[in-house]
Parts: sequence; C-alpha cells; structure tokens
Amino acid sequence: MAKIFIFIGIIFIIIGLILYFFKDFPLFHLPGDIVIQKENFTFYFPITSSILISVVLSAVFYIISRIMH
Repeated sequence: MAKIFIFIGIIFIIIGLILYFFKDFPLFHLPGDIVIQKENFTFYFPITSSILISVVLSAVFYIISRIMH
C-alpha cells in the first residue's frame, strides 16, 4: 500500500513540475473554462479542466482498486 502512495506522490510531483515550468500548458485553457477579465481583475474557473481531471482520476482509482482486490 505504501508503494502506491509513493507512486501517486511522484506522479503529482511530476505534474506539478510540468505545470510550473510550462505555464502555457493547454490543460487549463480548454473550451468551456470560464474567464472573466476586467481592468484590474481576472477571474478564471476551469470547469472543463476540472471535469476532465475528475474523469481521469476516477478511472485511475478504479483501476487501482480493481488491482488491489
């Protein structure tokens, strides 16, 4: 079980580094993401990106649970 947590942690670190070094990463600029820009204010709500991440993580955790049982 500990190996799975270490593996997931390493994946999160890699994803974090990718997002940090590639700020124009297309994941958070999908059609359907809400962006409101005013003069001194920018509101960004990545609804489509959140749904996509949720589906991918659900599939990953489903596969992990099937492997563990």
